[in-house]
Amino acid sequence: MAKVVLFGHGEMARMTHFYLRHDSPHDVVAFTVDRARISEATLLGLPIVPFEEVATLYPPQGYRMAVPIAFSGVNRVRAAKYSEAKAKGYELISYVSSKAVTWPGLVTGDNCFIYENSVVGPYVTIGDDVVIAGASIGHDSVIGDHSFLAAHAVVLGSVTIGGYSVLGANSTCRDGITIGSGCVIGAGVTMTKSAPDRGVYVSRPAERLAKSSDVLSDWINWPVR
Repeated sequence: MAKVVLFGHGEMARMTHFYLRHDSPHDVVAFTVDRARISEATLLGLPIVPFEEVATLYPPQGYRMAVPIAFSGVNRVRAAKYSEAKAKGYELISYVSSKAVTWPGLVTGDNCFIYENSVVGPYVTIGDDVVIAGASIGHDSVIGDHSFLAAHAVVLGSVTIGGYSVLGANSTCRDGITIGSGCVIGAGVTMTKSAPDRGVYVSRPAERLAKSSDVLSDWINWPVR
């Protein structure tokens, strides 16, 4: 059990507070953000303190930290605060939901968040500062530092995801490929080949047909089979 200070005061921080409170041995004691971003004194009944002063108010000798930021700046915002927290001397905790599926031998770095409905296969290696928000990762895959995998992203077996990459909701990376560092794989995209560093991939948006759904009303008279 550790006393933990959470960086942030937005949605990710609130949700991580909930998860740690109900599904971990850790005790969240405060939130911290940059002084210029503080607009309220408290969140969820806990103090919000300036990041510039956090090491004095909650010294790293007695407290740990977590930095649950989403993929802002292609994960670089989270990576920067992660590095700043470590420079202040903090040990950063990781969280693996009890509602995630994992196997013995899983290797993760620090400041990792594996949320509910995530599935992580055998022999997977996850780097530092990685968020897996309900994605599925196949066996023998490697997820690089500072990456973010959104809900229902699918990484098949023996895939390597480079650091700072973002995999959008319902995206798929086929088995055996390598996604370079800093790639953004948009929602619903299927990657069948390896991708170089800093590539951005999107799928075509849904196309509205000229006809109305009224023309499909005859379906209600179809026989039940």
